[in-house]
Amino acid sequence: MDKIMMWIMAICALIGGTDRLLGNRLGLGKRFEDGFQLLGPTALSMAGLICITPLVSLGLEYTIVPFYRMLHLDPGMLGGILALDMGGYQLCKELALDPAIGRYGGIIVGATLGCTITFTIPVGMGMLGEREKPLFAKGILAGLSALPVGILVGGLLCGLSIGKLLIQSISVFLLAVLLILGLSRFPDGMIRGFRVFAEIIRGAGTIGIALGAFSYMTGVQLLPEMAGLDEALGVVSSIGIVLLGSLPFAEILQRLLKKPLEWVGEKIGLGRLGTAGLLVGIVSALPVIADMKQMNEREIVMNAALLVCGTSMVAAHLGFVLGVDAPATGALLAGKLTGGIAGVWMAWQIMKKTESSRDR
Repeated sequence: MDKIMMWIMAICALIGGTDRLLGNRLGLGKRFEDGFQLLGPTALSMAGLICITPLVSLGLEYTIVPFYRMLHLDPGMLGGILALDMGGYQLCKELALDPAIGRYGGIIVGATLGCTITFTIPVGMGMLGEREKPLFAKGILAGLSALPVGILVGGLLCGLSIGKLLIQSISVFLLAVLLILGLSRFPDGMIRGFRVFAEIIRGAGTIGIALGAFSYMTGVQLLPEMAGLDEALGVVSSIGIVLLGSLPFAEILQRLLKKPLEWVGEKIGLGRLGTAGLLVGIVSALPVIADMKQMNEREIVMNAALLVCGTSMVAAHLGFVLGVDAPATGALLAGKLTGGIAGVWMAWQIMKKTESSRDR
């Protein structure tokens, strides 16, 4: 699967580069260019966190890891609360006793729950107005309710048995339940907490880059155990190369799926904007969240539900996994796709009940 996907990305990079040379006639040259321009923002969000991952891992070894081991849980699951491309993958790899658990926690959990905690919720709540926020929260709740479907499928494809998967995922399920309870009962407080958490991660990444740059230029390491900035940027560069193909691929896929998804949208009561959101959401969460101000209630809830598992499936997350752990590509795509579909279905059921009770 990973070799097939890498060939597809490579061919799409050639198509995108050729289209750029020909004046962007197909609109794929622009996506090729976008992939290259994402190198800077990707490095800014990732490189510093990769630098300080060994330090964070060392700190956890003396605090939370012993508790996990006492419960016979693999500490490799701890990094899953961070997005896979915000240090979650590296942290899971550092802490994991079983490499398969490290892959599962860092890629499958990090690309779903971790991304929701560190990016989707704080960014969404910061961008939306008072009308959209409760609907967005309802959609996130629907997506979190369907989260087990996606992570279990992804975990099985990571090579874990169902028994081991259920045991090692206990902390993930508990955290998802706490998030559901918190968002439904104390939404304002939870959102403030998410924003603070996101700022802490952003600050840690900036510190990591600054210390890494100082160490690279002077040879003096201010903090022991830090990974080199050049090593971190090597990881980022490998992801950036894949993005040259993954963004044109995402554009082609969106065009191919447009008609089938419009048909599905009609069946489940979504308008043009709501259906387009489902297509755009598998590439990036930001345009979908921005468009929610023009969406109706059903469309906001269903699109927010998709974002929990499905966001960035064929763009940033795909590029990341192909760049750092290509054999896990099939598990990532299957987990995010099934979780995203389950989330949309859950949101559809919730909205049908809400609308029918309102009509009575």
